[in-house]
Amino acid sequence: MSAMRVVFRLINRFFMVPAFRLGLGSFIVNPFSGYIMVLRTIGHKTGKIRYVPVNYAVDGGNIHCFSGFGKSAHWYRNLQADPSVEAILPGGAIFGKAETVSDGAEFLRVGRKILHNGGLAGFFEGVNPYNCSDDQLAGVLKAGILLRIRPEGIGSGSADPGGWGWILMWAVGIVCLIAAVMVLA
Repeated sequence: MSAMRVVFRLINRFFMVPAFRLGLGSFIVNPFSGYIMVLRTIGHKTGKIRYVPVNYAVDGGNIHCFSGFGKSAHWYRNLQADPSVEAILPGGAIFGKAETVSDGAEFLRVGRKILHNGGLAGFFEGVNPYNCSDDQLAGVLKAGILLRIRPEGIGSGSADPGGWGWILMWAVGIVCLIAAVMVLA
C-alpha cells in the first residue's frame, strides 16, 4: 500500500469520519479543503458497517463520487456487492442506490466538477481542473470509476439513533454547566 494511501486512511479513520458522525461536516468543508461526504456501506466480506470520506459533486439531482483507486478501493467493492448506500453530506444525509457511470460525456463533466470540489486535493492529480483540456482530464481520470448515487430517501443524521451528535451536545452541556458553577462560586 502506498504511503499516500496510508496517510489518507489514518486521516479519514481518526478525523474525517468521527467529525461527520458528530455532525461537524459543515465546519470542515470549504473551497480549500474540498467538499467531502462520508459514505456508509456494508462490508462485502464482513457484513459490518464501513465509512469512507470521498469528494463529491451534485449533478442533476444525483450525488456523484469518484473511486480514484478504481476497482481496488474497498468501498467500491462494498458497493458492487450491495449498492445501497447512505451518503452523509455536510448538510444532512440521504439514502440511495449507487451505480457506475458509463456515459463518456457525463464522466468528463462530473469528473471535472468533483476535481473542482476537491479543493487543493483536486490539483494532486497533476492537472488544473479549471483549465485543462477534456483530453488531459480523460487521461487523468481513466483509471478511476465514477459512481452516481440516486437518492431514494432521507438518511439518518448525526443526532439520530446511531449517530454521534449526542456526544457533542453532552460535551457542550457539561462545559456550560461547569462554566455556570464557576461563575456562581
